[in-house]
Amino acid sequence: MKVLYVTSEALPFAASGGLADVAGSLPHALRQRLIGCRVVLPLYDSVSQELRDQMRFVTSFSVPVAWRRQYCGLFEARIGGVIYYLLDNQYYFKRPGLYGHYDDAERFAFLARAALEMLAYVDFHPDIIHANDWQAALTPVYYRLFYADREGYQDIKTVFTIHNIQYQGKYGMEILEDVFGIAEGNRQLVEQDGCVNLMKGAIEASDRVTTVSPTYAQEILDPWFSYGLDTILRARQWKLSGILNGIDTDSYNPETDPDIYERYTAEDPSGKAANKQALQERLGLPQRPEVPLIAMVTRLVSQKGLDLVKYILGELLQEDIQFVVLGSGDWAYENAFRETQQQFGGRFVYCHGFIPELARKIYAGSDIFLMPSKSEPCGLSQMVACRYGSVPVVRETGGLKDSITDCGDGQGLGFTFKTYNANDMLYAIRRSLGAYANKADWPVIMNRAMTADFSWGRSANEYIRLYKSLTREEN
Repeated sequence: MKVLYVTSEALPFAASGGLADVAGSLPHALRQRLIGCRVVLPLYDSVSQELRDQMRFVTSFSVPVAWRRQYCGLFEARIGGVIYYLLDNQYYFKRPGLYGHYDDAERFAFLARAALEMLAYVDFHPDIIHANDWQAALTPVYYRLFYADREGYQDIKTVFTIHNIQYQGKYGMEILEDVFGIAEGNRQLVEQDGCVNLMKGAIEASDRVTTVSPTYAQEILDPWFSYGLDTILRARQWKLSGILNGIDTDSYNPETDPDIYERYTAEDPSGKAANKQALQERLGLPQRPEVPLIAMVTRLVSQKGLDLVKYILGELLQEDIQFVVLGSGDWAYENAFRETQQQFGGRFVYCHGFIPELARKIYAGSDIFLMPSKSEPCGLSQMVACRYGSVPVVRETGGLKDSITDCGDGQGLGFTFKTYNANDMLYAIRRSLGAYANKADWPVIMNRAMTADFSWGRSANEYIRLYKSLTREEN
């Protein structure tokens, strides 16, 4: 079986969020299971020279973008056994940043058309085209409209994955033909609430739609979570499923991680204490091994449950704990955390920005990891925290609910709460503090977290079952 994975970002070439992690890991896991998976993405200006030196120029061809035709240079690279195709057009992609440009609609229409046109120039005929998020959403739309009956393109099935339904690719109907090249007679395929909605088009056009956790697949059928797409999703519910993401367990491994202060394992976690002490020293916190250290590594936006944290933080910091937050985002949250640090110096530290090596050190040095999201399609941080023995406290939503179960049953990986309520969150945190104080129980909970299977192998097997159901292969 052959899969073409269409994405706007993928590690190690380009990254702005969790999509790059998925696109950098899932194809490798599929390949290890004898699935021929190749990845196609733009050749952004930010791709390093070191990676460019590993690329091979394949060919160039022209791509129809509505009424115009645009140059596309095709480069190929092999990373870890997976072939990546990088699409070069300097007008569209030789710019700072991946997204946020005035003509993103045209840039990613080019990505979708180029990914399909490319197939005529490579020795790869996919059984499945798997497109991701709104930037690649036109791929299944264009396949249905322009390629399904073309010689060499027949019998390809399409899968579309929603990584975050909040970002849908909405544009005015006036660019339907001029930018997207979709005739007025086909407007119903992409029209939603009087505008072009690229994600809606992909939901309509794809053979199957997935999202990044089973619970999120159910949540987005509700108007509270769907950002207006619940009607079309309920109508197409038969093609919707949720598959929980994994993490790169080789990269996130306290036994080998070069960014942490001292290595340790689930079998011998003694090195975690040294990481905690060194982190306390770096952050200017008193080096007290007995004090529980709570951590958050997050974007500072309302979706992450920070209103709840602000509400109870003063009360929580009356207790004998330490708390560190690493992240940036909305000014109101950044300012609130700076003020908290001034008020509770020696107990609370706010680190502005996202510093990857410090994030690793926080995972390794903290005891409890807080993730009280209002909504969370999948979430990766709670899985990473488990790998490093930082026991999660999470709200039961999306992938948090699917990955972290409450240890009140004697089997769970962390502490959970259901309602989006600050006092419920505070109660869950206090339960975790009570467990931390029990020197017999805490190592057992920490060991369960560290040995949980969050590898991509589990997720890859579910995707393979989905692909086979489309191609009617034997399981």
